[in-house]
Amino acid sequence: MTPELQLAIELAEQAGRLTLDYFGRKSLQVFSKRDASPVTEADRKAEELIREGISSCYPDDGIFGEEFDERPSGNGRRWIIDPIDGTRSFIHGVPLYGVMIGLEEEGKLRLGVVNIPALGELYHAETGSGAFLNGSQITVSAIEDKSVATVVFTEKEYLLDPPSAHPVDRLRLEAGLVRGWGDCYGHMLVASGRAEVAVDKIMSPWDCAAIIPIVTEAGGCSFDYLGRTVIDGVGLVSANLSLGRTLISAIASEEAGR
Repeated sequence: MTPELQLAIELAEQAGRLTLDYFGRKSLQVFSKRDASPVTEADRKAEELIREGISSCYPDDGIFGEEFDERPSGNGRRWIIDPIDGTRSFIHGVPLYGVMIGLEEEGKLRLGVVNIPALGELYHAETGSGAFLNGSQITVSAIEDKSVATVVFTEKEYLLDPPSAHPVDRLRLEAGLVRGWGDCYGHMLVASGRAEVAVDKIMSPWDCAAIIPIVTEAGGCSFDYLGRTVIDGVGLVSANLSLGRTLISAIASEEAGR
């Protein structure tokens, strides 16, 4: 395990313990950001903890997080942080939120850590080294048939939007099981073989950076609604390899026909 991955794991664990001090509090203060999304004191303190830990070890590295301004990189490396992914779940006492840390080098994702502290599940991966849950290696499922696949989603719009011909949207009618186990937890269900596809229609870079290395190293694929593996695309879809390839091919065909 590299020093960078070890640091990311330690900081995700520390930030996770910090969030648990606030989790389930009836007196938890909730604020609204400029985009009307919620933020809590726990979000801000967790990101501050992670930023301080990175800065003390790698002062020249860039830091890009959800709650504070970006610190530019002086060496081509950038840490990407989401201190609480699933803040709405966190506010409501639902344990499916996560602390996420990713590291990007020269524009390529190198590692990802996702800690689900309320469930005691910590996922990590580094390029070329596999993906792990609590130290045990994980892989995506081998299911190829959409009719028996489990699809999980975050935004209610995935079910409520008007009928769509997009291959990912069609899954809501074609899959065997469709459930709202969303945010980063849904993508980790895919990485660990407990679901076949996870769908987020609205994503920011800090929502994606830690997820993509874990799903990829688990043998799956993550891509946006245009079939691209990017952190600043149109949403994010994670899938096992078989269904992922099918979806990407269908998206490419649809785009070519426009």
